[in-house]
Amino acid sequence: MSFLQINFSRYLHSIFMDHLRNKILLKKIAITVKSLREQLGVTQDDVYIATNIHVGRIETAKINLKISTIAALCTYFKISLVDFFKEVDYD
Repeated sequence: MSFLQINFSRYLHSIFMDHLRNKILLKKIAITVKSLREQLGVTQDDVYIATNIHVGRIETAKINLKISTIAALCTYFKISLVDFFKEVDYD
C-alpha cells in the first residue's frame, strides 16, 4: 500500500468517525464526568492512577468513548450506568 493510499484511508476513517461522533452527547458526558469527579474531590491524576483512564480527554469531549470506559468510570465513581446516563440528561 502506498503512502498516498494509507493517508487517504486515514482521511476516510476520520471523516467516518467524525460522522459517528455526537458532539452534544460527548459534551454532556464530559460535564457529568467532571461533576462526579469534583463531587468525589479527586483530581484527574487521581482518577488516572486508579483507573488508567485519561479523564482530561473525556472532560474536554475530544474522544469518542467506549461503553467499557464509561462502565469503568461508573465503578470508580460508585454509580450505576443507569444513574450515570440519568445524570447526562441527553434529549
